[in-house]
Amino acid sequence: MSDFNGKLAAVCTAVGAVGGVIARALGGWDNAVITLIIFMVIDYAMGIIVAAVFKNSEKSENGGLSSRVCWVGLARKVITLLFVIIAYRLDLMLSTDYIRTGVIIGFCTSELISICENAGLMGIPLPSIVNKAIDILKSKSEENEHDDN
Repeated sequence: MSDFNGKLAAVCTAVGAVGGVIARALGGWDNAVITLIIFMVIDYAMGIIVAAVFKNSEKSENGGLSSRVCWVGLARKVITLLFVIIAYRLDLMLSTDYIRTGVIIGFCTSELISICENAGLMGIPLPSIVNKAIDILKSKSEENEHDDN
């Protein structure tokens, strides 16, 4: 049993080290990054549900689940996180603290819109407060774009 515990400890250490490196590369594990990742996971899961259960995906020919579409969606999520890393590095290079935040807000807005679209494809009505939150995120994203100019 102690051999198993040793291997388990090694795996946990490796996962923790990789997670720490990723969190550091993203500029820290703060509420903005956590929110973005949560939105990304929800959007991805809802996309799979729309295709697998409702057969109503706009991304595949027959509306059903497609492994290629799933991989493309996953690749886009990874690229999104790479842009957060780029934005964080730009903040460091330029001694600013708003580029990463603006990028995260922009991507959160995009993810939230996609989540709402997926809900619509499932026939779920959206509460008006969600639409108001999207409007607020859009305006914050636009403010950050104007601050950059």
